[in-house]
Amino acid sequence: MNTKSLPLSLIILLTTINGLAALAAADAPWKPLFNGSDLAGWTQRGGKAQYNAQQGLIVGRIAPNTANAFLCTDETYADFILEYDMFITPGLNSGVQIRSLSDPAYHNGRVHGYQVEADTAKRAWSAGIYDEARRGWLYPLAANPKARNAFKNGQWNHFRVEAIGPHLRTFLNGIPCADLVDDMTPNGFIALQVHNIGKNQTLANLPVKWRNLRIITDQPEKWALPLDYSIPQVNLMPNTLSPRERDLGYQFLFDGANVGAWRTPAQDRFPVKGWKVQDNQLVGTGQQGGDIISRQTFRNFELKLDFRLTKGANSGVKYLVNPTPKKGELVGPEYQLLDDRNHPDAKRGAAGNRTLGALYDLIPPHAPYGKRVKWNGWNQLFIRVQGDHVEHYLNNILLVKYQRNNQMFNALVARSKYAKYPNFAKHDTGHLLLQDHGDTVYFRSIKIRILP
Repeated sequence: MNTKSLPLSLIILLTTINGLAALAAADAPWKPLFNGSDLAGWTQRGGKAQYNAQQGLIVGRIAPNTANAFLCTDETYADFILEYDMFITPGLNSGVQIRSLSDPAYHNGRVHGYQVEADTAKRAWSAGIYDEARRGWLYPLAANPKARNAFKNGQWNHFRVEAIGPHLRTFLNGIPCADLVDDMTPNGFIALQVHNIGKNQTLANLPVKWRNLRIITDQPEKWALPLDYSIPQVNLMPNTLSPRERDLGYQFLFDGANVGAWRTPAQDRFPVKGWKVQDNQLVGTGQQGGDIISRQTFRNFELKLDFRLTKGANSGVKYLVNPTPKKGELVGPEYQLLDDRNHPDAKRGAAGNRTLGALYDLIPPHAPYGKRVKWNGWNQLFIRVQGDHVEHYLNNILLVKYQRNNQMFNALVARSKYAKYPNFAKHDTGHLLLQDHGDTVYFRSIKIRILP
């Protein structure tokens, strides 16, 4: 665990919990989910995969031209710890649903909800959390390289899932993988997925296998593993600070109601037009209110916020903005917010350096397995500034990483629109800025953590 930035009291507490958990693990009240001989207590939904009980295993096989299939527990579960071993044939995709639902009023009963991924592809996101048939990826493993190395392709792998209140955590072969805070579905069934293969006959009838499925439902919090602060946490609960975020010192710059952290660049007040609080969201209405900046200036920090773009919207989040801005000098490095699909700026600049997540007009986003943008919903922005080192994340995927004030960066600035600003990106301390570009944009859950 990386404990460099943790308070000493928290380090001692975590160490104590770790020791107690190890001593008590043998006494945990596990219950089997599978009787080892037949599929009593399970019901199949969705596609036409074949599920069978064989010598203590559940084996799923799929034919082409059918939908995703799910073998679902008849019982539903709220808080629990789940463990299972899984073998997935290389080339296939699968997973285990938790707190999932099948409602005739929702897409004709399609199974939907949290899925603990089983991924044999090169991206290696096994034990990441996907929201099946709903919001897509909630916790990809792009920002957790240790977890990406945990999966053993073509072998049995051991998964552990802790779902306690809104806190969902996964582990793969003993490695912490996902740490998600989300309260959309507090209760639902568990299901074993066999993913569709389209028309690919070469994958037909290949197996996905499960064994040793067991669950704790009696005081699962008592048996939870210690928190691991070395992996990112994704908090999807609007305008809340998770216990971990509080421990690390995150503070709100907008909590759904209070705009006291923001002002106009020219006056010591929040703008009277162009920005408003509506439904616990900070809304830039695009009605000529102008940019807003943080009252405080920041040096080293982590910034988190949720944003939602309307169709064709253009905006941005700037940081290290001139601490004594004058008219026309509200410049600083910018995390570009843009509807890439509908705004012409996405095709301008160079090599995509004006698209969503870019360091605007300087460095394009790099995402080998996609940016995973929720174009019709909320997305999470994360910026880390530590001295001259800066990182941009979108939905827990690293898009941009760069160093300020070196030869390469200065060369990029010299050929950009910022060349006329001699002090661009050279301030060690500066304001944050939410840009008014004439389009409606929504923000919430704006939080910051000061780094040493």
